[in-house]
Amino acid sequence: MMPNTCLCLFSVLKQTEFAVDVCDVSAEEEEDVTSVLRDRSHIDETLRLAMEEKAGDYAAALERLRKIYHTSIKPMEQAYKYNELRQHEISAYPGRTLGDSATDGEITSKPMVLFLGPWSVGKSSMINYLLGLHDSPYQLYTGAEPTTSEFTVIMHGEKIRSVEGIVMAADSSRSFSPLEKFGQNFLEKLIGIEMPHKLLERVTFVDTPGIIENRKQQERGYPFNDVCQWFIDRADLIFVVFDPTKLDVGLELEMLFRQLKGRESQIRIILNKADNLATQDLMRVYGALFWSLAPLINVTEPPRVYVSSFWPYEYAPDTSRELFKREEISLLEDLNQVIENRMENKIAFIRQHGIRVRIHGLLVDRYVQTFKEKMSFFSDPELVFQEIVDDPDKFYIFKSILAKTNVSKFDLPNRDAYRDFFGINPITNFKPLSAQCSYIGGCLLDKIEKAITTELPALLSSINSGKQPGLSSCEATGCGEKPKNRYRKN
Repeated sequence: MMPNTCLCLFSVLKQTEFAVDVCDVSAEEEEDVTSVLRDRSHIDETLRLAMEEKAGDYAAALERLRKIYHTSIKPMEQAYKYNELRQHEISAYPGRTLGDSATDGEITSKPMVLFLGPWSVGKSSMINYLLGLHDSPYQLYTGAEPTTSEFTVIMHGEKIRSVEGIVMAADSSRSFSPLEKFGQNFLEKLIGIEMPHKLLERVTFVDTPGIIENRKQQERGYPFNDVCQWFIDRADLIFVVFDPTKLDVGLELEMLFRQLKGRESQIRIILNKADNLATQDLMRVYGALFWSLAPLINVTEPPRVYVSSFWPYEYAPDTSRELFKREEISLLEDLNQVIENRMENKIAFIRQHGIRVRIHGLLVDRYVQTFKEKMSFFSDPELVFQEIVDDPDKFYIFKSILAKTNVSKFDLPNRDAYRDFFGINPITNFKPLSAQCSYIGGCLLDKIEKAITTELPALLSSINSGKQPGLSSCEATGCGEKPKNRYRKN
């Protein structure tokens, strides 16, 4: 019969669904190990891992969302080469994006939780703790020295295996294929770990290399900040982890927070290893952390800082363990909220993406119309269009778009981005919106406006009300109605 101490340890490790033989240790060793391991039942309870999800409703909503994207948004993306604008645009759209062009992999992907911060502050240990990987053969390697040199994606799979970065980038069913643009040196520093875990059925974790302030960018062999930005743009929740010994802010950390501008609502600051300090020292460190971060986060409301110790061992004696546990549960509730709202967030982000594609289409259409109006028989096409691109305000390009319904001036992209965009895409390659209509498919502008104003909000309402989202069989032309060309002169 298994000893009680072994049963206790086995119950902790059993949650990882791994067959690990933990009873080959002596009774004294068992007692030492189990006496310091923390009870983690509150993790399953807070994250509701024992609850069964309504997979059918979620799958139906996802299929409906994919259909709306492919029939209403993607055609305008392709017609006006929206992906080319995204590649050359640096600061036009702060905040989350769906990549150069939304894909099925991005639409169907699980919520992503990104771990950032200095080296050896406990990022990998925190992932091990949340997944119950401690003392299993599959735990992420941790240590006092810089240990994580790769971007590690921990995701769900039917069996435990590691996936090389080149394989992840080559698999079109995943959402990581755009990472190929960062080169082979980076793909060698990208690794995926698949495992059958209940939490990973609902969320994906990304562990990043720790920030080392005395290291130059080129020493990494790949564009570290650009890669971080790619993951930041796609993360649903961003944990920026610190510990009491690493509160100084250097150039690399400052650059990281600059990349987080516009994402403040997704950021959670974590002061880890808090039980290493007495209460009085912890108060000083907490204040020092705020002092260090204040110049980097320009928001009216200060960021939420969670203070605890995220690893499987019991809190140090004579520390505020009740406070630490409440902070931990509060952070888990934040994570659970992101998981439960993942469908609503996905719909909202697809709609946001559709708004940007629509504005891009309207702008390109306006450039095309202005070019045709200014051209004459004796005009030089290159000189005419160069004048328009160099000074779009002279021709009211952007102001005319603001006159359209439901276009905010804060959603308008950077004017300079279109100089680069038309540098590689001649204006003669594009048709005006009035020519982007067909009897069967309808008009591109009408379809994307219908998706933004009607279809996506209706899908969101059906999710919130608990109704089964149905699939319409006549979205393309409005159930047999003849598509209207709003630009045709009567």
